[in-house]
Amino acid sequence: MFLKRVIEKNAELVDFALKLVGCGDIKPDTYVIDVDTLLDNSAKLLEAATYEGIELYFMTKQIGRNPYISQRLLEQGYRGAVCVDYKEALHMIEHDIQIGHVGHLVQIPKNLIETILKANPEIITVYTVQKAMEISEVASRLNKCVKLMLRVVAESDYFYDAQVGGFRLDELEASAMQIMSMDGVQIKGVTSFPCFVFDDEKLEVVATPNTKTLCEAQTILEALGNTIEQVNMPSNTSIGTIPLIRSAGGTHAEPGHGLTGTVHEQGQRSIEEIPAMVYVSEISHNDRERAWFYGGGHYRRSHMESALVGKTLNSAVMTKVHTPKMESIDYHFELEGSFDVSTPVLCAFRTQVFVTRSEVALVKGLKAGCPELIGIYDANGKVVK
Repeated sequence: MFLKRVIEKNAELVDFALKLVGCGDIKPDTYVIDVDTLLDNSAKLLEAATYEGIELYFMTKQIGRNPYISQRLLEQGYRGAVCVDYKEALHMIEHDIQIGHVGHLVQIPKNLIETILKANPEIITVYTVQKAMEISEVASRLNKCVKLMLRVVAESDYFYDAQVGGFRLDELEASAMQIMSMDGVQIKGVTSFPCFVFDDEKLEVVATPNTKTLCEAQTILEALGNTIEQVNMPSNTSIGTIPLIRSAGGTHAEPGHGLTGTVHEQGQRSIEEIPAMVYVSEISHNDRERAWFYGGGHYRRSHMESALVGKTLNSAVMTKVHTPKMESIDYHFELEGSFDVSTPVLCAFRTQVFVTRSEVALVKGLKAGCPELIGIYDANGKVVK
Protein backbone atom coordinates (compact mmCIF):
# COMPACT_ATOMS: atom_id res chain seq x y z
CA MET A 1 0.00 0.00 0.00
CA PHE A 2 2.80 2.43 0.89
CA LEU A 3 5.77 0.78 -0.82
CA LYS A 4 6.27 3.29 -3.63
CA ARG A 5 5.72 6.15 -1.19
CA VAL A 6 8.32 4.94 1.31
CA ILE A 7 10.86 4.39 -1.51
CA GLU A 8 10.17 7.95 -2.68
CA LYS A 9 10.29 9.60 0.76
CA ASN A 10 12.46 7.37 2.94
CA ALA A 11 14.77 5.30 0.75
CA GLU A 12 17.36 5.14 3.53
CA LEU A 13 14.96 3.12 5.69
CA VAL A 14 14.24 0.69 2.85
CA ASP A 15 17.90 0.07 2.10
CA PHE A 16 18.98 -0.35 5.73
CA ALA A 17 16.07 -2.65 6.57
CA LEU A 18 16.96 -4.95 3.65
CA LYS A 19 20.56 -5.05 4.84
CA LEU A 20 19.56 -5.82 8.45
CA VAL A 21 17.50 -8.88 7.54
CA GLY A 22 19.99 -9.96 4.90
CA CYS A 23 22.92 -10.09 7.33
CA GLY A 24 20.88 -11.67 10.11
CA ASP A 25 20.87 -8.74 12.56
CA ILE A 26 17.07 -9.03 12.61
CA LYS A 27 14.81 -11.98 11.86
CA PRO A 28 12.29 -12.41 9.08
CA ASP A 29 8.84 -11.17 10.18
CA THR A 30 10.16 -7.93 11.66
CA TYR A 31 8.85 -4.39 11.45
CA VAL A 32 11.62 -1.80 11.21
CA ILE A 33 10.86 1.68 12.55
CA ASP A 34 12.85 4.79 11.70
CA VAL A 35 12.71 6.49 15.11
CA ASP A 36 14.08 9.84 13.92
CA THR A 37 11.43 10.16 11.21
CA LEU A 38 8.67 9.04 13.58
CA LEU A 39 9.70 11.76 16.04
CA ASP A 40 9.81 14.34 13.25
CA ASN A 41 6.24 13.35 12.32
CA SER A 42 5.10 13.46 15.95
CA ALA A 43 6.61 16.90 16.50
CA LYS A 44 4.79 18.26 13.44
CA LEU A 45 1.55 16.67 14.64
CA LEU A 46 1.97 18.31 18.03
CA GLU A 47 2.67 21.67 16.43
CA ALA A 48 -0.42 21.43 14.22
CA ALA A 49 -2.57 20.37 17.18
CA THR A 50 -1.31 23.22 19.36
CA TYR A 51 -2.13 25.70 16.59
CA GLU A 52 -5.71 24.36 16.41
CA GLY A 53 -6.13 24.09 20.19
CA ILE A 54 -6.32 20.27 20.11
CA GLU A 55 -4.75 18.06 22.80
CA LEU A 56 -3.10 14.79 21.74
CA TYR A 57 -2.71 11.40 23.39
CA PHE A 58 -0.36 9.06 21.52
CA MET A 59 -1.44 5.59 20.38
CA THR A 60 1.18 2.84 20.26
CA LYS A 61 -0.68 -0.40 19.54
CA GLN A 62 0.08 -0.01 15.83
CA ILE A 63 3.83 -0.07 16.56
CA GLY A 64 3.74 -2.76 19.24
CA ARG A 65 3.24 -0.67 22.40
CA ASN A 66 6.88 0.35 22.33
CA PRO A 67 8.10 1.82 25.64
CA TYR A 68 11.18 3.53 24.17
CA ILE A 69 9.12 5.48 21.65
CA SER A 70 6.45 6.20 24.29
CA GLN A 71 9.01 7.84 26.55
CA ARG A 72 10.35 9.95 23.69
CA LEU A 73 6.83 11.14 22.86
CA LEU A 74 6.25 12.20 26.46
CA GLU A 75 9.50 14.17 26.31
CA GLN A 76 8.16 15.95 23.21
CA GLY A 77 5.13 17.19 25.16
CA TYR A 78 2.36 14.66 24.53
CA ARG A 79 -0.12 14.43 27.42
CA GLY A 80 0.19 10.67 27.75
CA ALA A 81 -0.58 7.34 26.12
CA VAL A 82 -4.02 6.24 25.04
CA CYS A 83 -4.29 2.61 26.08
CA VAL A 84 -6.71 0.77 23.83
CA ASP A 85 -7.12 -2.03 26.36
CA TYR A 86 -6.20 -2.97 29.93
CA LYS A 87 -3.21 -5.04 28.79
CA GLU A 88 -1.70 -1.97 27.18
CA ALA A 89 -2.41 0.03 30.34
CA LEU A 90 -0.62 -2.54 32.50
CA HIS A 91 2.34 -2.50 30.08
CA MET A 92 2.59 1.30 30.30
CA ILE A 93 2.40 1.16 34.09
CA GLU A 94 5.23 -1.38 34.13
CA HIS A 95 7.39 1.04 32.13
CA ASP A 96 6.37 4.21 34.04
CA ILE A 97 4.65 5.71 31.00
CA GLN A 98 1.95 8.25 31.89
CA ILE A 99 -1.53 7.05 30.87
CA GLY A 100 -3.68 9.75 29.35
CA HIS A 101 -6.78 7.81 28.33
CA VAL A 102 -7.83 4.23 29.06
CA GLY A 103 -11.07 2.26 28.67
CA HIS A 104 -11.67 2.85 24.99
CA LEU A 105 -11.95 0.69 22.93
CA VAL A 106 -11.83 -1.94 25.72
CA GLN A 107 -13.29 -1.48 29.20
CA ILE A 108 -11.23 -2.05 32.34
CA PRO A 109 -12.08 -5.42 33.95
CA LYS A 110 -13.37 -5.08 37.52
CA ASN A 111 -10.38 -6.70 39.21
CA LEU A 112 -7.89 -4.44 37.44
CA ILE A 113 -9.57 -1.13 38.22
CA GLU A 114 -7.60 -0.52 41.42
CA THR A 115 -4.23 -1.17 39.77
CA ILE A 116 -5.01 1.21 36.93
CA LEU A 117 -6.50 3.93 39.14
CA LYS A 118 -3.34 3.93 41.24
CA ALA A 119 -1.44 4.89 38.06
CA ASN A 120 -3.51 8.11 37.88
CA PRO A 121 -4.78 8.04 34.28
CA GLU A 122 -6.03 11.41 33.12
CA ILE A 123 -9.44 10.09 32.02
CA ILE A 124 -11.27 6.76 31.75
CA THR A 125 -13.95 5.86 29.21
CA VAL A 126 -16.99 3.89 30.34
CA TYR A 127 -19.74 2.26 28.30
CA THR A 128 -22.26 1.57 31.07
CA VAL A 129 -23.62 2.82 34.38
CA GLN A 130 -22.44 -0.47 35.91
CA LYS A 131 -18.81 0.13 34.93
CA ALA A 132 -19.00 3.69 36.25
CA MET A 133 -20.28 2.26 39.56
CA GLU A 134 -17.36 -0.18 39.76
CA ILE A 135 -14.91 2.68 39.24
CA SER A 136 -16.77 4.83 41.75
CA GLU A 137 -16.48 2.18 44.45
CA VAL A 138 -12.71 1.79 43.98
CA ALA A 139 -12.12 5.54 43.60
CA SER A 140 -13.98 6.24 46.84
CA ARG A 141 -11.95 3.65 48.70
CA LEU A 142 -8.71 5.16 47.34
CA ASN A 143 -9.92 8.70 48.10
CA LYS A 144 -9.64 9.67 44.45
CA CYS A 145 -11.87 11.69 42.11
CA VAL A 146 -11.75 10.08 38.68
CA LYS A 147 -12.63 11.82 35.43
CA LEU A 148 -14.95 9.73 33.25
CA MET A 149 -15.49 9.92 29.51
CA LEU A 150 -18.77 8.50 28.22
CA ARG A 151 -18.82 6.58 24.95
CA VAL A 152 -22.06 7.73 23.32
CA VAL A 153 -23.86 6.08 20.40
CA ALA A 154 -26.83 6.92 18.17
CA GLU A 155 -28.71 4.82 15.62
CA SER A 156 -27.09 6.66 12.70
CA ASP A 157 -23.52 6.16 13.93
CA TYR A 158 -20.90 4.00 12.24
CA PHE A 159 -18.92 1.29 14.05
CA TYR A 160 -16.62 -1.58 13.17
CA ASP A 161 -17.44 -5.15 14.15
CA ALA A 162 -16.48 -6.08 17.72
CA GLN A 163 -16.39 -2.39 18.68
CA VAL A 164 -20.03 -1.74 19.57
CA GLY A 165 -21.50 -0.50 22.83
CA GLY A 166 -21.96 2.69 24.81
CA PHE A 167 -24.61 5.04 26.16
CA ARG A 168 -27.57 5.48 23.83
CA LEU A 169 -28.04 9.16 23.02
CA ASP A 170 -31.78 9.00 23.77
CA GLU A 171 -31.02 7.48 27.20
CA LEU A 172 -27.98 9.62 27.99
CA GLU A 173 -29.69 12.06 30.36
CA ALA A 174 -31.05 9.32 32.63
CA SER A 175 -27.75 7.43 32.63
CA ALA A 176 -25.73 10.55 33.33
CA MET A 177 -27.90 11.46 36.30
CA GLN A 178 -27.20 8.05 37.84
CA ILE A 179 -23.45 8.55 37.41
CA MET A 180 -23.63 12.10 38.78
CA SER A 181 -25.02 10.68 42.03
CA MET A 182 -21.94 8.48 42.53
CA ASP A 183 -18.97 9.37 44.72
CA GLY A 184 -15.43 9.54 43.40
CA VAL A 185 -16.26 10.13 39.72
CA GLN A 186 -17.08 13.11 37.50
CA ILE A 187 -18.33 13.16 33.91
CA LYS A 188 -15.75 15.15 31.97
CA GLY A 189 -15.82 13.90 28.40
CA VAL A 190 -17.49 12.11 25.49
CA THR A 191 -15.98 9.93 22.79
CA SER A 192 -16.71 7.58 19.89
CA PHE A 193 -14.85 5.66 17.17
CA PRO A 194 -14.35 6.07 14.27
CA CYS A 195 -15.03 9.79 14.07
CA PHE A 196 -13.27 10.18 10.72
CA VAL A 197 -12.78 7.73 7.83
CA PHE A 198 -11.03 7.88 4.48
CA ASP A 199 -13.53 8.02 1.62
CA ASP A 200 -12.12 5.97 -1.27
CA GLU A 201 -14.40 7.69 -3.80
CA LYS A 202 -13.77 11.27 -2.68
CA LEU A 203 -10.13 10.43 -1.87
CA GLU A 204 -10.31 12.44 1.32
CA VAL A 205 -10.96 12.05 5.03
CA VAL A 206 -14.57 12.77 6.01
CA ALA A 207 -16.39 13.03 9.32
CA THR A 208 -18.73 10.21 10.35
CA PRO A 209 -22.15 10.82 11.96
CA ASN A 210 -20.44 9.97 15.26
CA THR A 211 -19.02 13.50 15.45
CA LYS A 212 -22.50 15.05 15.46
CA THR A 213 -23.57 12.58 18.16
CA LEU A 214 -20.70 13.69 20.38
CA CYS A 215 -21.64 17.35 20.03
CA GLU A 216 -25.26 16.55 20.90
CA ALA A 217 -24.08 14.53 23.87
CA GLN A 218 -21.94 17.41 25.08
CA THR A 219 -24.98 19.71 25.00
CA ILE A 220 -27.09 17.23 26.99
CA LEU A 221 -24.43 16.65 29.62
CA GLU A 222 -23.59 20.32 30.09
CA ALA A 223 -27.28 21.13 30.48
CA LEU A 224 -27.21 18.78 33.48
CA GLY A 225 -24.37 20.78 35.03
CA ASN A 226 -21.35 18.76 33.87
CA THR A 227 -18.26 20.58 32.63
CA ILE A 228 -17.19 18.68 29.51
CA GLU A 229 -13.45 19.12 29.09
CA GLN A 230 -12.93 16.53 26.37
CA VAL A 231 -14.74 15.83 23.14
CA ASN A 232 -12.41 13.08 21.98
CA MET A 233 -12.60 12.34 18.24
CA PRO A 234 -10.12 9.56 17.32
CA SER A 235 -9.35 7.87 13.98
CA ASN A 236 -7.26 9.03 11.01
CA THR A 237 -5.54 11.70 13.11
CA SER A 238 -2.86 13.36 11.00
CA ILE A 239 -1.48 16.82 10.33
CA GLY A 240 -4.03 17.27 7.55
CA THR A 241 -7.05 16.14 9.57
CA ILE A 242 -6.45 18.08 12.79
CA PRO A 243 -8.32 21.15 11.43
CA LEU A 244 -11.27 18.82 10.69
CA ILE A 245 -11.34 17.75 14.32
CA ARG A 246 -11.54 21.34 15.50
CA SER A 247 -14.24 22.24 12.96
CA ALA A 248 -16.29 19.20 14.03
CA GLY A 249 -16.21 20.33 17.65
CA GLY A 250 -13.44 18.06 18.91
CA THR A 251 -10.94 18.94 21.61
CA HIS A 252 -8.76 15.79 21.75
CA ALA A 253 -7.34 13.28 19.27
CA GLU A 254 -5.18 10.17 19.33
CA PRO A 255 -2.61 9.80 16.52
CA GLY A 256 -1.33 6.29 15.86
CA HIS A 257 -0.71 5.73 12.16
CA GLY A 258 -0.06 9.46 11.90
CA LEU A 259 3.14 8.96 13.90
CA THR A 260 4.54 6.51 11.36
CA GLY A 261 3.09 8.26 8.32
CA THR A 262 0.88 5.27 7.50
CA VAL A 263 -2.61 6.78 7.56
CA HIS A 264 -4.83 5.52 4.73
CA GLU A 265 -4.45 8.77 2.80
CA GLN A 266 -0.70 8.18 2.37
CA GLY A 267 -1.51 5.31 0.01
CA GLN A 268 -3.46 7.63 -2.29
CA ARG A 269 -1.34 10.77 -2.34
CA SER A 270 1.72 12.29 -0.71
CA ILE A 271 1.03 13.93 2.65
CA GLU A 272 3.23 15.86 5.06
CA GLU A 273 4.13 12.90 7.27
CA ILE A 274 7.02 10.70 6.10
CA PRO A 275 6.58 6.89 6.17
CA ALA A 276 8.66 5.59 9.08
CA MET A 277 7.93 1.85 9.16
CA VAL A 278 8.49 -1.12 6.85
CA TYR A 279 8.10 -4.88 7.15
CA VAL A 280 10.93 -7.27 6.27
CA SER A 281 11.19 -11.01 5.77
CA GLU A 282 12.97 -13.39 3.39
CA ILE A 283 12.17 -16.01 0.79
CA SER A 284 11.39 -19.38 2.35
CA HIS A 285 10.83 -21.50 -0.77
CA ASN A 286 9.45 -21.64 -4.30
CA ASP A 287 6.51 -23.69 -5.51
CA ARG A 288 5.02 -23.83 -9.04
CA GLU A 289 6.81 -20.70 -10.23
CA ARG A 290 5.73 -18.73 -7.18
CA ALA A 291 7.92 -17.64 -4.27
CA TRP A 292 6.80 -17.74 -0.65
CA PHE A 293 8.26 -15.60 2.14
CA TYR A 294 7.97 -16.04 5.89
CA GLY A 295 4.84 -14.49 7.40
CA GLY A 296 3.58 -13.62 10.84
CA GLY A 297 2.84 -9.93 10.45
CA HIS A 298 -0.43 -10.02 8.53
CA TYR A 299 -3.25 -7.63 9.44
CA ARG A 300 -6.48 -8.19 7.55
CA ARG A 301 -6.90 -4.49 6.70
CA SER A 302 -3.27 -4.09 5.66
CA HIS A 303 -3.93 -3.45 1.95
CA MET A 304 -0.61 -5.18 1.27
CA GLU A 305 -0.06 -5.09 -2.48
CA SER A 306 3.61 -5.24 -3.47
CA ALA A 307 7.03 -6.28 -2.22
CA LEU A 308 10.66 -5.53 -2.95
CA VAL A 309 12.88 -8.59 -3.26
CA GLY A 310 16.64 -8.14 -3.11
CA LYS A 311 19.65 -7.45 -0.92
CA THR A 312 19.69 -3.67 -1.51
CA LEU A 313 17.24 -1.08 -2.78
CA ASN A 314 19.23 -0.60 -6.01
CA SER A 315 19.29 -4.32 -6.81
CA ALA A 316 15.77 -5.21 -5.62
CA VAL A 317 12.82 -5.92 -7.92
CA MET A 318 9.19 -5.15 -7.18
CA THR A 319 6.52 -7.83 -7.49
CA LYS A 320 2.93 -8.45 -6.42
CA VAL A 321 1.97 -10.00 -3.06
CA HIS A 322 -1.01 -12.31 -2.55
CA THR A 323 -2.16 -12.23 1.08
CA PRO A 324 -3.67 -15.31 2.75
CA LYS A 325 -7.39 -15.88 2.89
CA MET A 326 -9.09 -14.71 6.08
CA GLU A 327 -9.57 -18.25 7.36
CA SER A 328 -5.87 -19.11 6.97
CA ILE A 329 -2.91 -18.48 9.26
CA ASP A 330 -0.24 -16.31 7.63
CA TYR A 331 2.58 -18.82 7.79
CA HIS A 332 3.79 -17.48 4.43
CA PHE A 333 2.97 -14.79 1.89
CA GLU A 334 2.86 -15.59 -1.81
CA LEU A 335 4.81 -13.61 -4.40
CA GLU A 336 4.44 -13.55 -8.15
CA GLY A 337 7.63 -14.96 -9.65
CA SER A 338 10.42 -17.19 -8.37
CA PHE A 339 13.33 -15.91 -6.31
CA ASP A 340 16.41 -17.37 -4.67
CA VAL A 341 15.78 -18.89 -1.25
CA SER A 342 16.81 -16.57 1.64
CA THR A 343 16.65 -13.39 -0.44
CA PRO A 344 15.42 -10.41 1.66
CA VAL A 345 11.85 -9.16 1.13
CA LEU A 346 10.39 -5.77 2.13
CA CYS A 347 6.80 -4.49 2.21
CA ALA A 348 5.04 -1.36 3.49
CA PHE A 349 1.39 -1.43 4.54
CA ARG A 350 -1.06 -0.55 7.32
CA THR A 351 -0.62 -2.71 10.37
CA GLN A 352 -1.54 -3.31 13.98
CA VAL A 353 1.65 -4.86 15.33
CA PHE A 354 0.07 -5.84 18.66
CA VAL A 355 -2.15 -8.44 16.97
CA THR A 356 0.78 -10.07 15.11
CA ARG A 357 3.57 -12.39 16.22
CA SER A 358 6.20 -10.11 14.71
CA GLU A 359 9.21 -8.39 16.23
CA VAL A 360 9.92 -4.66 16.05
CA ALA A 361 13.39 -3.24 15.35
CA LEU A 362 14.14 0.40 16.12
CA VAL A 363 16.77 2.21 14.06
CA LYS A 364 18.15 5.74 14.11
CA GLY A 365 20.70 7.88 12.27
CA LEU A 366 19.45 7.10 8.76
CA LYS A 367 19.26 10.67 7.47
CA ALA A 368 22.63 11.51 9.05
CA GLY A 369 24.27 8.66 7.15
CA CYS A 370 25.15 6.69 10.28
CA PRO A 371 22.35 4.11 10.61
CA GLU A 372 22.20 2.14 13.85
CA LEU A 373 20.02 -0.65 15.21
CA ILE A 374 19.09 0.48 18.74
CA GLY A 375 16.72 -2.23 19.98
CA ILE A 376 14.49 -5.18 19.18
CA TYR A 377 11.10 -5.75 20.86
CA ASP A 378 8.30 -8.26 20.60
CA ALA A 379 4.83 -7.35 19.31
CA ASN A 380 3.74 -6.17 22.77
CA GLY A 381 6.73 -4.00 23.61
CA LYS A 382 8.87 -6.39 25.62
CA VAL A 383 12.61 -6.19 25.00
CA VAL A 384 14.03 -9.02 22.89
CA LYS A 385 17.51 -7.54 22.37
